Amino acid sequence: MTAETRRTALAALPDCFCPADGARVPATSPEWACPLCRGPLDLDFSPTPAPLTSLTGRVNSLWRYAECLPLPAPAISLGEGRTPLVELTGTVRAKLDFLMPTLSFKDRGAVMLAALAGRLGPDRVIADSSGNAGTAVAAYCARAGLPCTVYVPAGTSPKKLEQIGAHGARLEVVDGGRESAARAARAAADAPGTFYASHVHNPYFLQGTKTYVHEVWEDLGGRLPDALVVPVGNGTLLLGAALAVRELHAAGLIAKAPALYAVQAAAVAPLAEAWRAGADDLLGETPEAAPQAVPQAAASAAAATPAEGIAIPRPPRARQILSAVREFGGGFLTVTDEQIAAAQLDLAARGLYVESTGVACWAAVRGGALDGRTAVVPLCGAGAKTGLAGGSGA
Repeated sequence: MTAETRRTALAALPDCFCPADGARVPATSPEWACPLCRGPLDLDFSPTPAPLTSLTGRVNSLWRYAECLPLPAPAISLGEGRTPLVELTGTVRAKLDFLMPTLSFKDRGAVMLAALAGRLGPDRVIADSSGNAGTAVAAYCARAGLPCTVYVPAGTSPKKLEQIGAHGARLEVVDGGRESAARAARAAADAPGTFYASHVHNPYFLQGTKTYVHEVWEDLGGRLPDALVVPVGNGTLLLGAALAVRELHAAGLIAKAPALYAVQAAAVAPLAEAWRAGADDLLGETPEAAPQAVPQAAASAAAATPAEGIAIPRPPRARQILSAVREFGGGFLTVTDEQIAAAQLDLAARGLYVESTGVACWAAVRGGALDGRTAVVPLCGAGAKTGLAGGSGA
């Protein structure tokens, strides 16, 4: 991309702003956080989705929802999106987002970040992840020809590490848990020529994850279920879902918004604890999670769960997550490691081999927690990435 083409492309992008203090960040800025409070950014973007009848014949990927996306379809697309919706019970359907190109739902947001980075033209891209987001960013950076470094916590699933490396990304394994990896990436993020592909701080990622709900709406014939149940660590899927529900409701394309339910692992549940206390933000300090694949003595705290992808002790968007769940009349559900392991085997017996984090929502609702209401749960990552919960590959 020439300098002139890049300037033209950037001129069409919406600006970012801080939801906490209103500070604005131009689309052309390398800033990855609010310059005042260092919190995550939102996008100044209020699209109107197309009606159901207008979608016929469009490209069979998330880019079919062009009106709702802040970037045009990029050449680096791998056909992400449009994953199947299958019935688990008479009231619960599962969306098979583990069938994405890199085998997790994170492709929805990663393609947006890589496309944005391609417009900005950085010398390098960095990301931090417990595995799936890093894999997705690595894959789309490879597709875009962008050098990429991914910071991961010690104990990340070996198969996820292998996948990140296979895409040509440089791996930085950080001692400690997920928060330690995030701190290391943030320390490197302000270096000149760096694009921080943060799935937590960069709002373009949420613009990608919201397509999950647009697809559910389309596949259900222009409606949504009574409840959307999503796993929550950093909250990128839940916040993307909230964006989509607001868009569809504002456009008059749904009569009633579904309830949003957030699922956390009982071992690392800072948001659920805040919710039960009626708080608007996190309560005090939450111990950092130790991924199950590492001896606990080598980790920064004693808490452990096979659901490594949602074992986030201090999510930066905590206030927004709690607010969104309240806005849509939902709640928080927690699941034990034993429930996760049982749900993983249950899904496998139904022909669906899903990673331990990805089964958390099914673990939460399969016993009837929603009292017969209709619901959709995401199966977010493939079982081949982690193995069985409690087994040698977990």
